[in-house]
Amino acid sequence: MRALLTSSGITNGAIGAALVELLGRPVAESSALVIPTALHPFPGGPEMAYRALSPESRTRFGALGWKSLGILELTALPSIDPDVWTPAVRAADALLVCGGDPLFLAGWMRRSGLAGLLPTMRPEAVYVGVSAGSIAAASTFVETYTEPPHGNDGPWESEAVEFEGGVDRILVKGQGAGLVDFAVIPHLENPGHPDASLANAEKWAARIPAPTYAIDDDSAVAVADGDVRVVSEGQWRLFA
Repeated sequence: MRALLTSSGITNGAIGAALVELLGRPVAESSALVIPTALHPFPGGPEMAYRALSPESRTRFGALGWKSLGILELTALPSIDPDVWTPAVRAADALLVCGGDPLFLAGWMRRSGLAGLLPTMRPEAVYVGVSAGSIAAASTFVETYTEPPHGNDGPWESEAVEFEGGVDRILVKGQGAGLVDFAVIPHLENPGHPDASLANAEKWAARIPAPTYAIDDDSAVAVADGDVRVVSEGQWRLFA
């Protein structure tokens, strides 16, 4: 399975062109499923999940002109016969995985069976991650919280870390889907995500046992047939 891991979705022409290249066909000839699961732990989660399909969404998932577009809600899948939902996932040309809480998302990827299904997807299918959706694609990832996370499946471990500016955070290391053999830190140097400053990103990356890409909202990491490349109209950093 191919991958396009972003901070905020299809935010510029370079990332849009990379998506078409990975699909191997125009978006208008491709089908996609949106996975909004990571949004649910937040206040307003249902509204945010609805907006994920809106043409006005900043991810642009709903504005790209897909041949067909549906929703795959991971929290519902354990109560449904896999024979019902698995064919739809296998038939999709793209899985559009929204941002939110990566620890919550990764837990439901395992519990739903999606994490086990991903390695068996068609080689030309594309996993498109946004923020938490990109973070959870790794084998091991790190995320910051203001307090210890609750309601999340393990395995995970945490430690207190002082970030730039004397800000205290709970740094949580979790287990992702293992789709890629590197990690992603999204929203590099975004004022709305102060934890992802370059200095702080270096502290994150030091705790991840894999190469780690810190990418801003105009950058993405594209993976096809074992080849990894950065697509960017902004800034990014690789921590080896």
